[in-house]
Amino acid sequence: MQFGIFTVGDVTPDPTTGRTPTEAERIQATVAIARKAEEVGLDVFATGEHHNPPFVPSSPTTLLAYIAAHTERIILSTSTTLITTNDPVKIAEDFSVLQHLSGGRTDVMLGRGNTGPVYPWFGQDIRQAIPLTVENYNLLRRLWREKAVDWEGKFRSALQGFTLTPRPLDDVPPYVWHASIRTPEIAELAAYFGDGFFANHIFWPASHTEQLVSLYRRRFAHYGHGTPEQAVVGLGGQVFMRANSQDAVREFRPYFDNAPVYGHGPSLEEFTRQTPLTVGSPAEVIEKTLGFREYVGDYQRQLFLIDHAGLPLKTVLEQLDLLGEEVVPVLRREFAKDRPEGTPAAPTHASRLRAREDATDDGDPEAR
Repeated sequence: MQFGIFTVGDVTPDPTTGRTPTEAERIQATVAIARKAEEVGLDVFATGEHHNPPFVPSSPTTLLAYIAAHTERIILSTSTTLITTNDPVKIAEDFSVLQHLSGGRTDVMLGRGNTGPVYPWFGQDIRQAIPLTVENYNLLRRLWREKAVDWEGKFRSALQGFTLTPRPLDDVPPYVWHASIRTPEIAELAAYFGDGFFANHIFWPASHTEQLVSLYRRRFAHYGHGTPEQAVVGLGGQVFMRANSQDAVREFRPYFDNAPVYGHGPSLEEFTRQTPLTVGSPAEVIEKTLGFREYVGDYQRQLFLIDHAGLPLKTVLEQLDLLGEEVVPVLRREFAKDRPEGTPAAPTHASRLRAREDATDDGDPEAR
């Protein structure tokens, strides 16, 4: 399995001090967090994409390219690339460049976004979100796989003999995850193409995530990509830790109560009972995270949200120390126990390149 963190990049006042970081401070803090994630042994750093206040990651590939230059091993991903409002040609170009700059430490997580005003800002209609997603992703796949693309669709101008430059590194496109909070059509899209499915898993109860992942696994098998257990699944999660749970709850409560997404709603206790949010000791985080497997099966990637709601950088770096030293080593060991033979490993550029070479050696004309 891969373990890592994702950020939404919010610029939120610290409710305990009243201070709001500048945009520059928040961006630089994100870089520091990514570098720390690699230092403590995590596998993945991912950033969202937002084009509205109070968020700063409007250009994820720019941010990830800078982080790539300051890291050596960690996989750099988006936790949402807006397939609806970004032109698929530009997505294909940007991520191909990022692949080359990072030496293949790049994948992409596609999503629709959940901020309505963004659509008209980029000349699109939110009522067409699902058709946009399907059409744009079909074109994106072709751009990464075909040398000259002739294409005509509903939502952008036609292409004639278009060649993507640069080509994907080693002619292996970035691995694609399709991310969803609530939409079954996205699970269906991931299953149809045999791509990965990432369930956001931070706002809804376990039963909701179970339904989405189960749908994806069934449809993955229906389309002939393998057994349901061979489908590639990722989960989000949300944690705050201290050595003992009482300290964690006391420290995190003002941040939870004032968070821009769920503040002034359910209580911290209600939210932790009803969703995957874990506020407590490292042992409690381990116990709850291991429980995810009970309702989604063996999966490939676990990402945690740890840096939102105005938490100061010092606190976030302390969370990363706890993840790297006390939580992830135990999760790696426990998730590996009794993992059924044939369960796929988390995809990497190197593993996908090897798989293509093996398939080519076996005479598979579709290998790529």
